[in-house]
Amino acid sequence: MPRLQSLDLAGVAKFLASSECRSVALLTGAGMSSGAGIPDFRSPGGMYDTLKPELITATAGQRRAMSVNPTAVVEKDMFFNNPYPYLEVRRPFILGTREQRWKATLSHRFVELLHAKGKLTRLYTQNIDGLDYQCASIPAEKIVPVHGSIGRVACESCGAESDFDGFCDQVQSKIKDIYQQDDKAPAESSPIECAKCGRPTVKPTTVLFGGQLPELFFRRAQQDLPSVDLLIIAGTSLVVAPANSLVYSVPEACVRLVVNREEVGAELGVRYGKGATRDVFGEGESDEVFVELSRLLGWLPELMPFAEQLPPQSRERLQKAAAAAQPV
Repeated sequence: MPRLQSLDLAGVAKFLASSECRSVALLTGAGMSSGAGIPDFRSPGGMYDTLKPELITATAGQRRAMSVNPTAVVEKDMFFNNPYPYLEVRRPFILGTREQRWKATLSHRFVELLHAKGKLTRLYTQNIDGLDYQCASIPAEKIVPVHGSIGRVACESCGAESDFDGFCDQVQSKIKDIYQQDDKAPAESSPIECAKCGRPTVKPTTVLFGGQLPELFFRRAQQDLPSVDLLIIAGTSLVVAPANSLVYSVPEACVRLVVNREEVGAELGVRYGKGATRDVFGEGESDEVFVELSRLLGWLPELMPFAEQLPPQSRERLQKAAAAAQPV
């Protein structure tokens, strides 16, 4: 018997509010943070769109590789041959993270409510921005940073961890600003060496292309997925493996809500519309969909205390939804 009364957000809301839905897991991507003003890799203004290899400290061959495939900037082989492309491209993001330039969005706060309601089993985030950790009421063990985090630093060679603030000081003084936003930045980049092994391979613990995902991801997935009642997939294109394996690793009875601007996951077995039995497409920006789901659940009043902590775009969306929900 289908667990959803209807294959839409209203059906998901009724199921989520019921006692039948006891365990909720999320797989989230860059769309969760778009309301904070952090562009994702593939959108206009993102890294793929704005990359200018000619400004990066690299050989002619490395620049050609980045021109053909922008992901070369964050590939493991590139980093070990030349750490400057990664550090120069990531410089504003690293320093902005220290300044807490970006704030957790409505979407992040919705997850915080899921935890408060006793429904949240685990948040698997592909994002490296660390905004999930601004939701202080969510225990750190409930968050799995699938692709690492900008806010933690270690040597890619020996694994020795470094202090984030100290690393940021070195980024500020040793890595040139290819975006010309910091007039105090050096004209040329110089190595940031590991205090333990001496190699210039210190970086945030983000997973490089060609690198291994943290063992925690596989351990938690094996532990969590067999009992998940609702899997929410939000703001991700579902093209990156093995993170996308969560989609088909949940039980056949598990309801799956995909929150995205376009339908994704068909090649992973997600079925929308006619013939669908458990998959629901929540079309739109993550903040837009989660505020509507909150309205259907009657949770808008519980989101309102977060209003002043939200980035402007998220705050405006919440305030409009709350005003529209008021009885005339």
